[in-house]
Amino acid sequence: MIEQAKRAFAICKKDIRIYYFKGPVVIYGVLLPLFLFLAFWIGRDMPPNFLIPGMLGMSMFFTASSVVPVIPPWETRMKTLERLVSAPISIASIILGDILASVVFGASLSIVPLLIGVAIGVRITNIEMLALGFLVGSFCFSSFAALLSSPPSDTPATIMMLSSLVKFPLVFISGVFIPLEKLQLWGRVLASISPLTYFVDLARYCMQGFSLYPPLLDLIILACFALGFFFASIKLHERSLPKRL
Repeated sequence: MIEQAKRAFAICKKDIRIYYFKGPVVIYGVLLPLFLFLAFWIGRDMPPNFLIPGMLGMSMFFTASSVVPVIPPWETRMKTLERLVSAPISIASIILGDILASVVFGASLSIVPLLIGVAIGVRITNIEMLALGFLVGSFCFSSFAALLSSPPSDTPATIMMLSSLVKFPLVFISGVFIPLEKLQLWGRVLASISPLTYFVDLARYCMQGFSLYPPLLDLIILACFALGFFFASIKLHERSLPKRL
């Protein structure tokens, strides 16, 4: 168990060194959420303590889910996946290493909108809860991306397009742009299927002092989503791996 964990961290370091500055990661992970948020924000008179939690959630959702979809197709194309799976490392450890790289990428870049919020006067009322939300949320979104990267393709653009087709609807139903309490019942039911909903709700509690759901419930649901995505991605990657080799 300890040896597999060490190998997962080795995979994480390799991913950070190789994939952080790939074109699809920068475009889909940094530029896309930035322009999407600016298009929503410009010309609207909204308080910072409403805007920053939404920007924080969208930033983490896109950045934490931008690295993992690139890795399996890229390694399939470059024929490095064969060498990797021939090593004494389990599929679960490989997936975990990829996810950890995305966690580091997502959590580190998401600090930027948080610092912007603090600079313009947003007050964080519960920094410990927000830090825990950062860890659980980034792992959840990275595991979600690992699930989306399971199709046996050797073209990163194909996986990134599929990933975007799934992620964009989740952003618009997750309370990023419209507060959950202002949604009708059917809107809240729809929002409940998105893990991003619970991170944004938790961030609003930590910055605005109120949320639709109790913050502990937000964390528990995020953790359940994370575990479900993680184990489902392992099963799907085990199934698709023979088609990649």
